[in-house]
Amino acid sequence: MSELRLNFTKTRTIPINTRCLNRLAAVIARRAEAFHGTKWREVVIHLLSDREMEPINLAVVGHTGATDVITQRYDTLPGEPDGLIGELFVDVEWALSHCPRRDNWSRAHEVLLYIAHGFDHLTGADDLTPEDRHRMRRREMRWLRELEREYPDFGFFTDCTVVQEKKGK
Repeated sequence: MSELRLNFTKTRTIPINTRCLNRLAAVIARRAEAFHGTKWREVVIHLLSDREMEPINLAVVGHTGATDVITQRYDTLPGEPDGLIGELFVDVEWALSHCPRRDNWSRAHEVLLYIAHGFDHLTGADDLTPEDRHRMRRREMRWLRELEREYPDFGFFTDCTVVQEKKGK
């Protein structure tokens, strides 16, 4: 496996323990890497509010308003080490307001689903057709189920004391 560097920027309006989220996002990144055969280098994850997402959505996608997640993938320059470089812009406020009300699904699940979806896109998956969307969602939900078996309490909106890094993984 390649060396992956995850960096976070976060909104001031929603308290998030990025140290905890970093562990969880790294597991998702490894699932995407293994599935797609991607070699990672660096991914920056921006955790945003609706207000912060709106200008990015307009600049990158050409749409007004907020959205769930936007991905940007960058090519390496000649002479740089190989590996995928990218950014995920995750609207945490959107996740909180659009989180389905059902058993066994939390706002942390919703944010992690957006991160999984972003990693899936960064590795080249596309959701332009209903079949592609369905395939991506099944894969992303499988990654979340696997993650939940390893880390039963995501808890990154709180102090994250329940989530401990797995030894020997």
